[in-house]
Amino acid sequence: MINRSLLRALVTSAALAGAGALLASCNGDDISLANNAKANQPVPPKLVADMTAKDMDLQSPILVRLYKQEAELEIWKQDRSGRFALLKTYPICRWSGDLGPKVREGDRQAPEGFYTISPAQMNPQSAYYLSFNTGYPNAFDKALGRTGSQLMVHGDCSSRGCYAMTDEQIAEIYSLGRESFFGGQKSFQLQAYPFKMTPANMAKHRNNPNMPFWKMIKEGNDHFEVTRQEPKVDFCEKKYVFDAIKKPGATRDLVFDASAKCPDYAISDEMADAVREKQATDIAETARLIAKGTPMARINTGIDGGMHRVFAARVPDGNTGLSEPGDGSLSLMARAPGTIPSHVNPPKAPSDNLLMGTPEPPKLAAAPAPTPAAAPTRVANAAPAAENDGWFSSLARKVGIGGGAADATASTPPAKPKVIEAKQTAPRPDASPPKAAAPKPDAKHAAANRPPLKPSVDSSAPAAKDNQVSGSAPIVSSNSFDSRFGATK
Repeated sequence: MINRSLLRALVTSAALAGAGALLASCNGDDISLANNAKANQPVPPKLVADMTAKDMDLQSPILVRLYKQEAELEIWKQDRSGRFALLKTYPICRWSGDLGPKVREGDRQAPEGFYTISPAQMNPQSAYYLSFNTGYPNAFDKALGRTGSQLMVHGDCSSRGCYAMTDEQIAEIYSLGRESFFGGQKSFQLQAYPFKMTPANMAKHRNNPNMPFWKMIKEGNDHFEVTRQEPKVDFCEKKYVFDAIKKPGATRDLVFDASAKCPDYAISDEMADAVREKQATDIAETARLIAKGTPMARINTGIDGGMHRVFAARVPDGNTGLSEPGDGSLSLMARAPGTIPSHVNPPKAPSDNLLMGTPEPPKLAAAPAPTPAAAPTRVANAAPAAENDGWFSSLARKVGIGGGAADATASTPPAKPKVIEAKQTAPRPDASPPKAAAPKPDAKHAAANRPPLKPSVDSSAPAAKDNQVSGSAPIVSSNSFDSRFGATK
């Protein structure tokens, strides 16, 4: 069990060090972990109860998986057996770009791949309510000359290269990440995919030029699927390598460099056999679906990202864009999980991204306009600076850090059981120099003009007015960053 004093020092050091490294782009807020009411909201009691039912601890490690086509974000959490299990699935309110990885600054693409999220990447002062940095570009992206910065998962349901949730959703997701750090997790993994890596989707998108890249990251997906453990990710020869270990009898540690030749590595026989079996089954099913006549998806032009249908059905001229229904469970939600801001910009109706021979679907009807209601109660407002002068802010002043810049949306066949010799097949894009940082957002995005706190989602409560999520009773956290970190044992 990690000593709380040591954990406090580690997380504080990481957060303060990372604050100075973040660049201003989309919102221009300062980074600070000192007594922020939004960032200290407790995990909702219903979600804690779900953890208990699934044999999970509140502070056990988490893992995040994102899917563009289905517009879903999954939170996986480690149970007491040590394996990861699905805790909750959140519909994504807005993502931008096309199916495929981010290539260059300003392409408006949301990233795809495997990324690592540390405490320093958590931003409680985001103008988009709360956020965390995806860590793009990783070593693989850099080896290919890909550019871009400050790609986030954030609130506000507005995206120009990010994954945007509602404010209520990001508050809940943020709290889960925070608690995992309190529990000792040094970082959590973010897996971002174009779609769920099923044979049906692989067959449908078989003509897409990104398929070599998707097959590569699917291997990481398969490692997770067969083990329910976070796959260890390395890079060499401009490709991903998963769960590499030293060969039997080897004495030298493995050294990976994304641009250099791969070291002589192996994968455990047990894992390699399980992954190979899954891949063989998937390949056979994909071939069967192709032979059956599964239509190919068209290459997109004029793309504009996607939005989950539960949100698209509740905004004027709502359209899901490139997003398609997943397993249907989220589409049955009686109400949108969070406040949909009035400035939300739904995707344009896609015409060039439909399956060949499939007629364009009708637009989703927007929900009736709600009756105006009284302004929502502002909950757990941060107290004046003198009252909130906690441990983090004191330390920040002592080390001379007044705050860094905040997050932004950037304008932006089978595995072998031993050494893997797969060659890089994804084409190297023409990298362009990064553009200047985007200007500050207008007043409607300014943090000062946004409610400082929104309550957690409670699907069991009656529907609320103005698209406000149900269960919006004020919640005041009794466990702030200061009180949690300040506790002694």
